[in-house]
Amino acid sequence: MDTIVQGRHCQITDSFRELVDSRLNSLEKFTSRVIRAEVIASAYDSRREPDKAFRVEITLIGKGPVVRAEAAADDKNVAFDLAFDRLKAQILKAADRRRNRNLNLRVATQELAQEAEAADNDHESDVPVRTIAGLKVEGDGPLVVREKDFAAVPLSLAQALDEMELVGHDFFLYVDEVTGKPSVVYRRRAYDYGVIHLTLSQPATTVG
Repeated sequence: MDTIVQGRHCQITDSFRELVDSRLNSLEKFTSRVIRAEVIASAYDSRREPDKAFRVEITLIGKGPVVRAEAAADDKNVAFDLAFDRLKAQILKAADRRRNRNLNLRVATQELAQEAEAADNDHESDVPVRTIAGLKVEGDGPLVVREKDFAAVPLSLAQALDEMELVGHDFFLYVDEVTGKPSVVYRRRAYDYGVIHLTLSQPATTVG
């Protein structure tokens, strides 16, 4: 594993590099797919927030998903230790999930559809409706539309769960490798996880 250590507005000492190498090398027994580790230590104005004078970001890049963690403290060594502990916790959580394949997974498409239908029935019929960029907007609330395109490869449900855990999000959008359907896996309150599969009833049309 190649390790890159950078400092922003602060000096990177040999002792700090040794700390980084020692701690990151200990991760090899948990993951063998990491190719490169990037560590960035940044110094900030300590007069405003002395307990956040240093921020350390750790990024692991490899054949699998990118894993990131960061932390701030009054000392860059302490900030690195905190960020490393968070990073390791994310990796261990994903490893534990892989060892326990008997998760209580629930397909929530029907339930969510019923909830959405119930919410629609509760709306007042006299709420004004506008069409903006092909979307119907009720009322006078602001509308913010952001579009992003990501390259994707088909994944199994287990792989999608792994990636969601490693990036630390509550949901993950992916293409199911078995069905080819766009799918979302997410955390639920009542159950451990839920998964939604989308089925196109007719070809998509372009709004013009």
